[in-house]
Amino acid sequence: MESSQQTSILTVGFPDNTTTLLHDCLGAHYLVSNAKTVIDAHEYLLEQHVDLVLCMQGKTHEHDAIPMLKNLRTSNPDTIRVLGGDLSHSEMVAAINEAAIYQFFAADWPEEEIELLVRRALENRELAYRHRHLSRELKIAEDMLRRRNSILENELDESFRFDKLIFVSHSMSQLCKTARKAATTTLPVLIQGETGTGKELMARAIHYNSDRKDQPLLVQNCGGMSDELLLSELFGHKRGSFTGAVSDRLGLFPAANGGTVFLDEISEVSPSFQVSLLRFLQEGEVKPLGSDKTILADVRIIAASNRPLDKMVESKEFRRDLYYRLNGFQFTIPPLRERTNDIPVLAEYLAKRYGESINRCILGITDEVQEKLLAHDWLGNVRELENEIRRMVALAENNDYITIANLSPNLAKLSTRQKNNTATELKLDGDSLKEKVESLEVMLIEGALRKHRWNQSRAAKELGISRVGLANKIKRYELRDNDAA
Repeated sequence: MESSQQTSILTVGFPDNTTTLLHDCLGAHYLVSNAKTVIDAHEYLLEQHVDLVLCMQGKTHEHDAIPMLKNLRTSNPDTIRVLGGDLSHSEMVAAINEAAIYQFFAADWPEEEIELLVRRALENRELAYRHRHLSRELKIAEDMLRRRNSILENELDESFRFDKLIFVSHSMSQLCKTARKAATTTLPVLIQGETGTGKELMARAIHYNSDRKDQPLLVQNCGGMSDELLLSELFGHKRGSFTGAVSDRLGLFPAANGGTVFLDEISEVSPSFQVSLLRFLQEGEVKPLGSDKTILADVRIIAASNRPLDKMVESKEFRRDLYYRLNGFQFTIPPLRERTNDIPVLAEYLAKRYGESINRCILGITDEVQEKLLAHDWLGNVRELENEIRRMVALAENNDYITIANLSPNLAKLSTRQKNNTATELKLDGDSLKEKVESLEVMLIEGALRKHRWNQSRAAKELGISRVGLANKIKRYELRDNDAA
């Protein structure tokens, strides 16, 4: 309990003996003052602040406490007002309406009961203070959170603009140009590509550049999930609909109403689930597991697959009608090895980004390292490159370049000439000059092709011959891109 200097009580209109007893009961914990009449109390309150006024209602005008308490309500509403006496029902109603009396007590209440009443009144006031304080703090926090969310939403919109995606290749430029147009529609989108090519990043770019960007984007990986679990995740379920369903669950489709759901690894879902998904795409209705009611859900579907769905349709692994439903727009993100000119810019961007995340200034990547990066197959695509850059940034010195010393061992030992094709194994010491010249020509042609990832136009330019001439030599020497096989 607060000290007497902090908590003060004024008793009004009590007989002398009762006043003495109240002082004995309350004085150990509070600063207690006394006013014999209502007039004395009024004058006292003009000069002193009290936390609680304890009044005994009299039967004369001089001792009518209600007008004084009414004025006190206006002048100091935080002061607790307690009224005692043999009051009629009408007097109590008037006291409540006019003076907002906290509590009444009977004239014959023992002093111990009055002390308990006072303690509870002051405790309740303290709780009310704390509640108001916490409410203000909560309001401030909510305002701050609202402003922060607004900032984050703007940053999110900015992050997933198509012109923020990192590429220089023509193939990605054309893909993003079409995707930007697709974003403005409500048609479903199918994104195909190898693992790690950035399918989810493309899905997010489409969503945040659409009219649905202010609504949720929810993501579900469909790989390795049972039908029951996947139906529960997407459609929701009612309590008791299956073992482990201990409460109702709102599925992703109704939760994303008005927004977008990204279904990754759509190629892995079972034929029975394909039927459920097809029905949703046709009807726009969701029936949670264990429920008889359907819920309408306006959701745009963006699906992704690392396996070609058209071939799965031909082999009857995937429903043809579902494939056509998902294939409003189809985008195939090329693997990193088919757009090698994106590797240097991606590497520089990632190095700067991850350097900033650990407060390390990376000046750049040396040409020697870039050559090693260009020579690697990147079967894990951008995701593999990202992990390699993270590692190199962690090992690099502050205010320095990423060097060969920072490369992982498998990349450091990689020859920049890449793997040899069987044709390059021809010996230069042939039986004749013609054979030796042809052997050397094959080696030079294949080296140029591998350097430019079998981009024949660029390889021909480096070799100083026409593209048609290069194509004829490739055919003549039966050269093949073994990495693409």
